[in-house]
Amino acid sequence: MGSKPQLYILDDDAQYAGLLVEVAAKYGWSVIAEQNAATFLSLDLTENFILVLDLHMPEIDGIEVIRALADKKANFLLILISGFDERVLHSAQQLAEAHKINVLASMVKPINIQRFVNILESIPMGGDQFSEKNLVATPSVTAEELQQAIQQHQLVLYYQPQLDMKTGELLGVEALVRWKHPELGLIFPGQFISLAERSDLIGVLTEEIINIAVAQSQKWQAMGFSTVISVNVSADNITSLSLPEQLITLTNKHEIAPEAFALEITETSVMEKLTSSLDVLNRLRMKGFSLSIDDFGTGYSSLTHLYQAPFRVLKIDQSFVMSMLEDKEAMVIVEVCIMLGKKMGMTLVAEGVETQEVWDKLRALGCDLAQGYLMAKPMPEDELIQWAKNRQ
Repeated sequence: MGSKPQLYILDDDAQYAGLLVEVAAKYGWSVIAEQNAATFLSLDLTENFILVLDLHMPEIDGIEVIRALADKKANFLLILISGFDERVLHSAQQLAEAHKINVLASMVKPINIQRFVNILESIPMGGDQFSEKNLVATPSVTAEELQQAIQQHQLVLYYQPQLDMKTGELLGVEALVRWKHPELGLIFPGQFISLAERSDLIGVLTEEIINIAVAQSQKWQAMGFSTVISVNVSADNITSLSLPEQLITLTNKHEIAPEAFALEITETSVMEKLTSSLDVLNRLRMKGFSLSIDDFGTGYSSLTHLYQAPFRVLKIDQSFVMSMLEDKEAMVIVEVCIMLGKKMGMTLVAEGVETQEVWDKLRALGCDLAQGYLMAKPMPEDELIQWAKNRQ
């Protein structure tokens, strides 16, 4: 499980801060309360920590604290509180997330104490939320190292289950790439995908990922474990006119039906190169591959993409799903995505499902599949098989 990280309360209201300290301490947290932002920022903040931050403070306000911590590249999880209205909190959360800060919750004062406790108790102690979501401490790797890693097959896939929200059945997995660096250990995709794109390695990187996924699908099929594998594809990949033929040749070689293999494309990728991508996307669908539009709602022309491209699956971005119960605007976006997908005959997948309450609400709204830490984190193939057997 690991030990709990340090919890800081930064609120100029000493009485209110004292209440939160008392509550958190009762549940086993080591808590430090501070009323002065300058004093807090002068602390040694090199270790993982959690910050409960009041936006409205004299001299240095919460927005300035967020900016200062982002400049320091501090590795922390954030809980925002404020006496301002919800729109201000919502905007402050967007600012923090733009700085790659993981915001656990935003709460208007007076906050619901039980919800505060639930948020603290839901934080995994194994470090996953720090290491995989924040990714602040980035090892220095070069394009040459990445190219060598691809050639030497150092890339591995972890698989996150996608469950039917009506039956709980495992219907698919998303393949998430990891780099097993011989010296730095496991490196997450946020730390090398952009490097691959800048270095013109994204094509061979995706080809390696697809090869691993197809071989894995064949292996599972031989074991009697059959599930759809989804792989993320970049803008460069979907403009390659040879991609449909390459994929059908690969699946035929491994005797896998194209229907067991799905390609996830971010709507930003489609938006960047719409005309050339439509050629490739239509030919992929005609060959039987499933196409999923990923991170839906985060781009600028989502409806155009749904209208023009032959997507079969719509993935609701986790930023909306994780905020939907506390953020009215996020809830509206989730509801509209589900309604729109249903009207267009698409399968709906919600990413970032981390609580039973979110699962229940999505199920009530008619969402088809769920993916997130509530069910399972991304796992290596052997752990996934064991996880599936335990569920049965």
